[in-house]
Amino acid sequence: MDRSLCVGSGQCLHHAPGGFRLDTARRSRALTPDTRADERLLEAAESCPVEAIVITLAESGEAVFPPEEE
Repeated sequence: MDRSLCVGSGQCLHHAPGGFRLDTARRSRALTPDTRADERLLEAAESCPVEAIVITLAESGEAVFPPEEE
């Protein structure tokens, strides 16, 4: 997660309430940064208006979201 990009929209909380919280500066923070990506976390990442949520595969480091540009 790139917290410097976060604008505090709260979309991540809506889609994955157990995965994120907003701090006092209204920036999102992952509750468990090294968790398995499930459908709710992917929806949270896709809904982020500034693509601040990055999901990678732990085994390979391959980007799941945002997709790599070709």
